[in-house]
Order: sequence, then structure tokens, then C-alpha cells
Amino acid sequence: MQIKKTKFAGVWEIYQNRFKDKRGYFFESFNKKKFNKLVKKNYNFVQDNISLSKKMVFRGFHLQTKPFEQAKIVQVLSGEILDIILDLRKNSKTFGKIIKIYLSEKNNKQIFIPEGLAHGFLSLKDNTKILYKTSNFYSKKNEVTICYNDPNINLDLNKKLILSKKAKNG
Repeated sequence: MQIKKTKFAGVWEIYQNRFKDKRGYFFESFNKKKFNKLVKKNYNFVQDNISLSKKMVFRGFHLQTKPFEQAKIVQVLSGEILDIILDLRKNSKTFGKIIKIYLSEKNNKQIFIPEGLAHGFLSLKDNTKILYKTSNFYSKKNEVTICYNDPNINLDLNKKLILSKKAKNG
């Protein structure tokens, strides 16, 4: 496992070693001991979620407020996404800014998103399957959805997105 810093403090790209042979491949998608050592903090992930999306589905921007804030590790199991992270940490140098990172089954990259950042992704292929681990349980009462087309975010995405009611009315 290797990690690479991004321009947002605490957001890491994670690269797992993939072992290939004639049968296919194997990789360890998560190891708590190795992960916590690399990020120098003790995270206890409590829930795994999987989503399946058609091409041009945008899911997000979501985050949860205290006391149910969540850190996430996002990974593409099949397909490809444009992962988009919005920094909402008021004391951050990158407050209000976004970063975009491509994740795919082929690049085998994961992204770690700490608490205080909103997360969303655009599915770039049909039947894109995402796995994400969360450090806290879901709480509908503490969920916040930020509208993807808020002019303050200045997110330039295709106008033919497939959106949920929640994403449209964030």
C-alpha cells in the first residue's frame, strides 16, 4: 500500500499492490493496521456501502454533520468515475474549493476523504460499481446534500446528468 497527498490536507490517493497471474488478480483492498500507520491516525471503519450507477449518474455532494461525521475510503470495483471532493472545513486553506480525481477498476486507485468534506462522483461508464467504507454510521438527521450546480462551486459537468431528487434539491 502506498499513499500520495493531494492538494487538500488529509485527502490521500491510495495505491494497492495488485498481484496478477494467469488466473486473474488479487489485492488487499483494506488493511486497518497499514492504513492507520500511513495516515498517522486511528480510524475505525464501521460500514461498507456499494452503489451501482449508469453512465452520467451524479451522486452527491453528501456529508454528515456532528456527531455523525464520516471519513470515507472510495474505490471503484468496476467501471470508472470522476470523484469530486468539496472542502467545507472552515479553517482549511482550500475551503470552498473542489478537487477531481479519476478512479477506475483499471487504475486500482482509492481515495481517502476525511471528515468535513462533501463527496460526490460522476459515473463515466454504465454499470459502474463503487465500494466505500465509512467511519461512522449513516444518520438521515445529520445528512447534508449540497446542490451540484451551486454557482459558488463552479462545477462544470455535462448538462444531461441523471440525478436523484435529493441531488437536484440539495
